[in-house]
Amino acid sequence: MAHTYTPGLKVTERTLVRKERILPLKGDVLVEAGQIVKPDDVVARTELPGNAQPLNVANLLNVEPAEVPERMLKQVGDAVEEGEIIATAKSFFGMFKANAAASMSGTIESINRVTGQVMLRGPSLPVEVKAYTSGTVVDIHPGEGCTIETWGGLVQGIFGIGGETHGELAMACEAPSQQLTPEMITPAMAGKVIVGGGRVTAEALKKAIAVGVHGVVAGGFDDKDLRDFLGYDLGVAITGTEQLGVTLIVTEGFGDIDMADKTFALLKSKAGQLACINGATQIRAGVIRPEVLIPQEAAGAGEAAANEAMLGLHIGSPVRVIRMPYFGRIGVVAALPAEPYVLESGSKARVLEVDFGHETAVVPRANVELIEG
Repeated sequence: MAHTYTPGLKVTERTLVRKERILPLKGDVLVEAGQIVKPDDVVARTELPGNAQPLNVANLLNVEPAEVPERMLKQVGDAVEEGEIIATAKSFFGMFKANAAASMSGTIESINRVTGQVMLRGPSLPVEVKAYTSGTVVDIHPGEGCTIETWGGLVQGIFGIGGETHGELAMACEAPSQQLTPEMITPAMAGKVIVGGGRVTAEALKKAIAVGVHGVVAGGFDDKDLRDFLGYDLGVAITGTEQLGVTLIVTEGFGDIDMADKTFALLKSKAGQLACINGATQIRAGVIRPEVLIPQEAAGAGEAAANEAMLGLHIGSPVRVIRMPYFGRIGVVAALPAEPYVLESGSKARVLEVDFGHETAVVPRANVELIEG
């Protein structure tokens, strides 16, 4: 039996979306379960260690490595400025003096009496994770981040470049077949996410950057324009980290392609509303799709159940687990508990029971994807 692991692209007016907002390393979670957040709200914060740089103090002072600790003017944990004297030594009855100056600003991390080196650590780099979308915090991952849940319209694209951003959704084209050109982009579109029809040109993207547009959604994009716009061949890689000044979402593919009528009509119906977009794309294992999310008000439990039925999430649905410890395993949904489940980490999440044939496991719903046959 053949399996298609990833269902077709979603283009839906209303669906339940959950976003995990996770730090790259342990830090502080700044929100609480049940809290309402907006896209620019910082939900978690940490600090990345600064760059480390060794300084051979023994050579600079012309002393034995074991003598370095007693020659130090600064100790482990002390802050130093670039060029500041951190160690000194006198020789030939005190007539000559040698100094060792810090090669960078930061702190002294270690003093090694075996090698005679002093390790300097640069200032920490603050890292903040924002909510990305408006919604409700439904789960806290202690020291790591949170899960945000929201109802809204969702359009998944084929390809994107640029990272997360948001703005008011505005129509730049009147029809799904209309090409998005520079003259259609006006200063009034600054800070907005604009929707084109067919292909968007590289010149139009450059105009969007100049105007201050946050995002562009279009049906197609030429691969030559992409190469000219980026200045290099993209290759097979994950996108989303480009610092271009605008995020692009392509809904249909490469070439002179019209936007699908359904997609265009949906986006047009949401004009004037907040749109949260992310151009991150990965076409290899662990597929990541670019998206346009138009968050809306929360829904009741009855609508949540109806939505899950619409998406085909029910007992007997074939699913594949996309995260450890059951990554890659295929099974069927055996149960859909209504209440949040306490995971081993101590956090709560909505889960389902998956029957793998010889065993059954409890898996967070965010860790599975539906399989279409």
